Amino acid sequence: MLELIAQPLTAQAFAPFGDVIDRRDADGFPINGGRTQRYHDLAQIEMLGEGARPLISLFVSQPVAMPLTLDVLERHPLGSQAFMPLHGERFVVVVAPPGEVIDPARVRAFVTDGRQGVNYRAGTWHAIHSVLDVAGEFLVVDRGGAGDNCDEHSLAMRVSLS
Repeated sequence: MLELIAQPLTAQAFAPFGDVIDRRDADGFPINGGRTQRYHDLAQIEMLGEGARPLISLFVSQPVAMPLTLDVLERHPLGSQAFMPLHGERFVVVVAPPGEVIDPARVRAFVTDGRQGVNYRAGTWHAIHSVLDVAGEFLVVDRGGAGDNCDEHSLAMRVSLS
């Protein structure tokens, strides 16, 4: 069984897998007569294939127990998938680089601080949504449209917090 220790999520460490969505690391600009600060283009949304369209969804997830035992990673080869917590929920992120085969030596685990979201690049392997502490509500942006956009790969692993 693959043993992982979830490290704090940083944009640099997560870059091979996608984007960290966090306004604290972004430049903003005023809009709406100066009453609103806009943090623009925080993640690269990918939608591949004919007839692709963006989906905006809400996920409500129950908390997981740690250490977290997982038996599968999934990927979405036709589009990115972004998760943004709506109420400061921390969550565990387990990822592996895109490719047909998962190299266990390249699987990584991160834990968010509750203000960070993630955007998995198209084809990036990732674990199921795993919120910590309390039930969580997340804004999710991903791809809709024709085509098979979910692959699964069995891989036994256990994730602990540092």
